[in-house]
Amino acid sequence: MNCEYDLDFLCGILKKCHIRTALLSPHDTADAMVDSWIHTILGTDSAQNQTIREVMGCIDDTTEYKFTNELGMQYVFMRLPFVSERNLLFVGPYLSAPMGSNDVLRIGEKLRLSPGMQKSLKEYYAALPILSESDRIFVAIDTFCERIWQTASFAVTEINKEHSLAISELVHGSAADDFDETLANMEKLEMRYAFENELIRAVVLGQQHREKTMLTVFNEQMFEKRLQDSVRNAKNYCIIMNTLLRKAAEQGGVHPLYIDRTSSKFASKIEFTADVESIHGLMREMFSSYCRLVRKHSTKQYSPVVKKTILMIDSDIAAELSLRVLAEKQGITTGYLATVFKKETQKTVSEYIRERRISHAVHLLSSTNLQIQTVAMHCGIMDVQYFSKVFKRVTGKTPKEYRESVRI
Repeated sequence: MNCEYDLDFLCGILKKCHIRTALLSPHDTADAMVDSWIHTILGTDSAQNQTIREVMGCIDDTTEYKFTNELGMQYVFMRLPFVSERNLLFVGPYLSAPMGSNDVLRIGEKLRLSPGMQKSLKEYYAALPILSESDRIFVAIDTFCERIWQTASFAVTEINKEHSLAISELVHGSAADDFDETLANMEKLEMRYAFENELIRAVVLGQQHREKTMLTVFNEQMFEKRLQDSVRNAKNYCIIMNTLLRKAAEQGGVHPLYIDRTSSKFASKIEFTADVESIHGLMREMFSSYCRLVRKHSTKQYSPVVKKTILMIDSDIAAELSLRVLAEKQGITTGYLATVFKKETQKTVSEYIRERRISHAVHLLSSTNLQIQTVAMHCGIMDVQYFSKVFKRVTGKTPKEYRESVRI
């Protein structure tokens, strides 16, 4: 049996699915399992200098291993029946579910990463493939194991465990039997397009109050019946709507930086939704979220200088954000930036930065267990006493008092 051919075929499939594979030796260091790029974030002076054998222990033949490392990244690996030292096949890293912001913050605090490094780590997680336990990729891997080991039964072992859906057949619709049916189909299509256009206009204007009036007409009849599976059919339409609303938010003056975060969040939610009724609720959530995005982040009315300044502040609130730095990055004087920013926003640059930092602090205090000094650091304030003083001046409570009040 040509195991090399089977390996090439499997790796080809995984490559097309953007899933990394690596052939390693037990004597290679464990950090060889991940992209070299991740080492620029974490460094290499950690336990990852251990060899794979030291981390994994004895690796048996005819055994498929599932491994989760301390960063929550997951792998499948096995020993191949090759006469070669590099006979360990690693598939991954991947995630079984999207890594939430709070999870990244928790890992970042544990590893003592700076806010900038945590931002890079979050971007790395966002680029990893998401594979649920029922994903057909694992069927391909299991079939590969059966072939190379020539057995229908093999062991599956999980190491350091931390914590798809069926494909429907296409419905081949027949042509309309008569002209009346054709007219009915045209009217239904026109109704759906009119609904979508009205939905888009509402998002462009940030009309969140129109949620109930807009989505009362949204029902299963709106879906184009392309598949027999009603859930998959609804999900496909929801994916279309996510794309349309994303473009609507862009028309509403929201920078793609913010749109991409919201769009990616809903893309994951759509795939993990299990029934049509939940899709209806998700559609309402999508509409409201994109409207809020326009209301909060639209810079349509601002000049390019103010737009870029707001983007620099909002995209990295923990960075150094003095008037001088913001002006230098745009090649303009501090006086010009201060004048035009105040004129267009009715706030000084420092006032805007303070509001955004306290707003971020409120979010972290109410949604995480990060220490107060860690929260201050993520808000770009290194002096925790000064942070507490500013926070109390704006909210009327110290950070500790605020956290206690929201958790009663």
